[in-house]
Amino acid sequence: MTDTHLAPAAHEALYATLDHWIDAHFKEQTRMLQELVRVPTDTPPGNNAPHAERTAELLAAFGMSAEKIAIPEAACREQGLQSITNLIVRRRYGAGGPVIALNAHGDVVPPGEGWTHDPYGGDIVDGKLYGRAAAVSKCDFTTFTFAVRALEALSVPLKGGIELHFTYDEEFGGTLGPGWLLEHGLTRPDLEIAAGFSYQVVNAHNGCLQLEVTVHGVMAHAAIPHTGVDALQGAVGILNALYAQNAIYRQRHSKVPGIDHPYLNVGLIEGGTNTNVVPGKVILKLDRRMIPEEDPAAVEAELRSVILQAAASVPGITVDIRRMLLARALTPLPGHEQLAAPLQRHAQALFHEPIPIVGTPLYTDVRLYAEHGIPAVIYGAGPRTVLESNAKRADEHIVLEDLRRATQVVARTLLDLLGPPPN
Repeated sequence: MTDTHLAPAAHEALYATLDHWIDAHFKEQTRMLQELVRVPTDTPPGNNAPHAERTAELLAAFGMSAEKIAIPEAACREQGLQSITNLIVRRRYGAGGPVIALNAHGDVVPPGEGWTHDPYGGDIVDGKLYGRAAAVSKCDFTTFTFAVRALEALSVPLKGGIELHFTYDEEFGGTLGPGWLLEHGLTRPDLEIAAGFSYQVVNAHNGCLQLEVTVHGVMAHAAIPHTGVDALQGAVGILNALYAQNAIYRQRHSKVPGIDHPYLNVGLIEGGTNTNVVPGKVILKLDRRMIPEEDPAAVEAELRSVILQAAASVPGITVDIRRMLLARALTPLPGHEQLAAPLQRHAQALFHEPIPIVGTPLYTDVRLYAEHGIPAVIYGAGPRTVLESNAKRADEHIVLEDLRRATQVVARTLLDLLGPPPN
């Protein structure tokens, strides 16, 4: 086909051809996802290079050559990880169009307990594929791969290009995943679509600040507690002050649909030596979600002040505060609508229900693309809500029909952006 000015009816025919190609190759796509699930990527410990090697093998079978970007061992260790190899597949077409990055992450939290299916088995039961990362986000390794394959199978003139970015550091903030690729000049796309986790098209998300607070006291025998300083008592004062902040946060509201108010969670507490010893040290790890309207520097300064004031109320207590993570919020950049509008239009046509464009209280490494001035949205295979997929819980799964239709949505959107104009 050489006519670059297709009539609308012809464009609709191309959509149908894309859909049929994906239908015809869906068993192959499903097998690819099973293979990806069967290689563990639990993070921690974060030994994720083997998964990248297997992914590259699968891509090579489709004629897609993946560049392997191995992150230096020292950088991995500094983040508490064992190995990371990120992948880039570059597909270049004709002049004049944008380069679109499609990013999904392979790392995932460990499976935990309560599974009724093998978390690394890729079992298919009642139209659902089970496994850790089946829904977030190994499924979108296949969504994006098969959307690109379907687009190229049309044999119509294409412009611009596509890059598949398969990375392995989302759970630890993304700085060794997309952040590494961008900071080292290994990629500079014009637009970016990141792996999804629901039917929605997401154009904004919360930021996240994580702090480690080490409360120091003085150990002593429980029979003579007055000779020590109870670090746990100091930690309780800090906890009470932090939880009081949550009541304040509920009075601050975001204007972004899908995002409500900031909140704080203390997710880990450890310390003490033995039952008969006054605790000399207690460690608190906290997670503060920031709405897009908040200034991260101001949020961190406020939290540090709250912690230090609470510690000062207990004589003899000192604290160390270490920032573990600062993930800025994603806000819509001009140009993101080039992605959001066609994704929404095609999703509504294929899912036969309203598909909103909203923000999410989660945070992702998509923000790293936006921080480099690259308009980005989140869309891929997922259930109506994150909760329905059991993402990061026992029996995580993807509904295969959702995977099929999301792949068709992405393929159609790529055609809109890179293919011949409809008129």
